[in-house]
Amino acid sequence: MADAAGRLATLAEEMLGAPLPIRIRAWDHSETGPPGAPTLVLRRRRALRRLLWKPGELGLARAWVSGDLAIEGDLYDALDRLAGHLWERDPNPGPAARRRSRPAAALQALRDPRRRAAVRALIVLAGPGLPPPPPREEVRAVRRGPLHTPRRDKEAISHHYDVGNDFYELVLGPSMVYSCAYWDRPDTTLEDAQRDKLDLVCRKLALKPGQRLLDVGCGWGSMVLHAAREYGVSAVGITLSEEQASYARKRIADAGLTGQVEIRVQDYREVLDGPYDAISSIGMAEHVGAARYAEYTGILHRLLKPGGRLLNHQIARRPEPDEAAYRVDEFIDRYVFPDGELAPVGQTVSQLEEAGFEVRDVEAIREHYALTLRRWVARLEASWREAVRLTSPGRARVWLLYMAACALSFERNRIGVNQILAVRTPGDGASGLLLRTRDWRG
Repeated sequence: MADAAGRLATLAEEMLGAPLPIRIRAWDHSETGPPGAPTLVLRRRRALRRLLWKPGELGLARAWVSGDLAIEGDLYDALDRLAGHLWERDPNPGPAARRRSRPAAALQALRDPRRRAAVRALIVLAGPGLPPPPPREEVRAVRRGPLHTPRRDKEAISHHYDVGNDFYELVLGPSMVYSCAYWDRPDTTLEDAQRDKLDLVCRKLALKPGQRLLDVGCGWGSMVLHAAREYGVSAVGITLSEEQASYARKRIADAGLTGQVEIRVQDYREVLDGPYDAISSIGMAEHVGAARYAEYTGILHRLLKPGGRLLNHQIARRPEPDEAAYRVDEFIDRYVFPDGELAPVGQTVSQLEEAGFEVRDVEAIREHYALTLRRWVARLEASWREAVRLTSPGRARVWLLYMAACALSFERNRIGVNQILAVRTPGDGASGLLLRTRDWRG
């Protein structure tokens, strides 16, 4: 099997119609590709079997998570090159054109004799046998029944969040905020940028002492702690993660705020003790799903008192030419956020309005999330051995790939993130906002 890298590069070019943009090092230590480019390392032949068995993102993810495949050099550069090469847009013009997997499209176009010959040669190069089972970090259980029932949502949340609070401390830092920070300058510390984001949310909600705040998807309690300590509100935080709730309660007790802040393990559909003066939902609505989004907005509208404000902080995808054809990213669904779904920001605004909200402001902050993710990646890489010890080598690789790829997606405008301020405006229209300018910036 001499020069496996050269043979692989030649066959890949025949299948994909273009040379690979990165170097390749194969299991026989042969290497080829553009000088100075990052190197895709196939440590074992079974990496190729994984790629052939599931061409596209899922095969690449399985090879990466299992350690059969690695990248040497600049990870961001490698992912950027691969994203531009392994995915092609449909011929429909415009930024919303759907992406198609080049490997999957190539395998489907086997009427071309040259491609058929390349596939047969790749199968021989990959060696005999089927690929091994998916890595244990992948969601393996068969998910049946309707999406986004309370039980299924709880299982999905547990898969992502109940992997150890120590691991999340390592990645997120002392703030324990798992959402986009808000940066005045790129050299601001992550801790300061997360504090500024929480304070921005509090100012947009116009929180005042004595008010009741509901934080939907409260995570490790950072928002309710900040709002109670700095703005004097009485706060309730809800999460479906037992580990998050336990951690948040300890933080609240240590801060002496037990009588002011309550943490519940509770689904948003089970909250019955409204009305609240304000509601924050920061990085939670991505878990709601299209089938339940009208229910979600309706419940939040009912839980707010007339004149109350909602701050919905949510990742958005770009619109699809055919929205019915939208599919959740396979890697994200199998390894990161099971059953998570993204929606275009216009669709989210429309659904808030249909629930009875008056949308008063939309602030797009996607560049802020790219910078946040790069800081999380740097923290993970700096403490890699400890991250592996706290979880598993596969779990640490999942996080590294997921965060680095998402940083690039935000930078390249493939996805965005928006803070939507909405009001349950009274029937007489007297919201009391007087929002002539964004005076919450301070």
